[in-house]
Amino acid sequence: MKSRRAYALFGLLATLFGMAVGHLVASVMRPDSSPVLAVGSAVIDNTPASIKEWAIKQFESDGFSIGPFDFAARNYDKVILVGSVLIGVLVLAAVAGILTRKRFEIGGGMLLALVLVAGVAAVTRSGAGFLDVVPSFFTAVAGVAALWVLHRTATGQSLDPRAGISDHSGAAGRGNLPSGMVDVSGGTTGPVPSGSDDDSVSHDTGVVSTGGPNARRRTVLITSGVLAGAAIVAGSAGRWIGNLRARAEDVTLPSPAAGETAPALPEGLEGRVDGITPLRISNADFYRVDTRLDVPVVDSDGWSLKVDGDVDNELEISFDELLDMPMVERDITLTCVSNSVGGKYVGGARWLGVPLQDVLDRAGVGSQADQILSTDFDGMTISTPLDLATDGRDALIAVGMNGEQLPREHGFPVRMVIPGLYGFISATKWLTKLTLTTYAEQEAYWTKKGWGTDTPIKPSTRIDTPRVLSTVTGDELVVGGVAWAQNDGGVTKVQVQVDGGAWMDAEVGADVNNVYWRQWFLVVKGLKSGNHRVAARCIDGSGGTQTAARAEPFPEGASGIHTVQFTVG
Repeated sequence: MKSRRAYALFGLLATLFGMAVGHLVASVMRPDSSPVLAVGSAVIDNTPASIKEWAIKQFESDGFSIGPFDFAARNYDKVILVGSVLIGVLVLAAVAGILTRKRFEIGGGMLLALVLVAGVAAVTRSGAGFLDVVPSFFTAVAGVAALWVLHRTATGQSLDPRAGISDHSGAAGRGNLPSGMVDVSGGTTGPVPSGSDDDSVSHDTGVVSTGGPNARRRTVLITSGVLAGAAIVAGSAGRWIGNLRARAEDVTLPSPAAGETAPALPEGLEGRVDGITPLRISNADFYRVDTRLDVPVVDSDGWSLKVDGDVDNELEISFDELLDMPMVERDITLTCVSNSVGGKYVGGARWLGVPLQDVLDRAGVGSQADQILSTDFDGMTISTPLDLATDGRDALIAVGMNGEQLPREHGFPVRMVIPGLYGFISATKWLTKLTLTTYAEQEAYWTKKGWGTDTPIKPSTRIDTPRVLSTVTGDELVVGGVAWAQNDGGVTKVQVQVDGGAWMDAEVGADVNNVYWRQWFLVVKGLKSGNHRVAARCIDGSGGTQTAARAEPFPEGASGIHTVQFTVG
């Protein structure tokens, strides 16, 4: 069995087997050291900001329905990234398999080179250690071994590496092989004895004999099936272990301090306006944008928050000590800087945590610092302007979200939440350290990539209904959505424009607070059949009107008027 197609499949199967074994090992040690995730993370770190923003925008889903089931909006850029890396690896694996057809050392060496790239990516990630190369090592051993077994089986050779192909003439020709014996090209030198269908080895020559191509083909199929089954078992076991480790801890959260409980949230407009975003987003539906391809597993046992740098007293606060500090509860809307005009990367939630100012007061901030450099468990850094974090806004070291402990995907056990600042300068998840320093001395992850450093969230309005390019029927059109202006006194008014006409005041929902979004809607009557366009903008507490100037998310956040095209049927 020497066809290129067969050997390409050998390369694919061997690689998948190796990856499954590596994933299993990584699930026990550290999930992001899995070869595919390590390469994907390296791609994220080295991709230009413009391409990242394009990917986030292109692969954002507005949600969809299948029958009675509604699926929430999700961002699929990471899925596409991992899939692209996997496809690229498998293409190269197929090439390696084909090269093995001529000489095993070439194809096996190519597989080793692929795994070496993953190993380097794993150990050079921020926060990585030498042991992060272990999953790649197991991937290499398992993958090359599987390829060797498939190659030996396909060529009719013994799986005992001591058995060789003897050539009685000492030459490379086939003419001196005993009748019925198989050489590495898969041919035979004579008829196979009648009635024989089993492989055998000549004790004189060490040459493998198969009963013919049919017997050898059956052996290859059985071997391939065993490897495929083993890959499925290993991959499934790795996934099961990863899910088991990612299960939330059972943490009892303290109650807010006296007078620091947030008032009951008012009734939202979602009960009156179909398709409008809920006033509060559930933990399961809250947007997630970060550089991680997995969900980090950080346990509260052993966790601590270190405060160092330009401070009078360096601190290290354990999780239990943090929970013993006075807690406050606040309703705050978070926004990602990657959120495009009308985008989904914004959400309102109720947060429980310790005021950041209390932690800084304990440490005593020096006179030189102008930034807070926050670090997560893996070495990822985010920079926050010190003056904005300490100007009286409710900046939190958060431990709870919507009445529950933080979900792992949203930063358990501890994260930062600072209202009015984009997440990339304020919302560090899996937080472990706060360093008081200067922008001249240290640059954070996003700063190095050219993003802004002083970027308050811009006032913005989003249209939730009608949806883009949808068809509506009836005599009335309900236009509705959410708006936010967290640094300008909140939203006081929302206006809607239909087909370029005059701006009309919409009805706004309850005003939770200045740093929380507001729902709004407007009923429009008398639209004729055909194509139409609606736009929406907000007026903030200082009387300013949301800007129409269009700006992309990079480097300081998007701006512009959200416009939706739709059809009246």
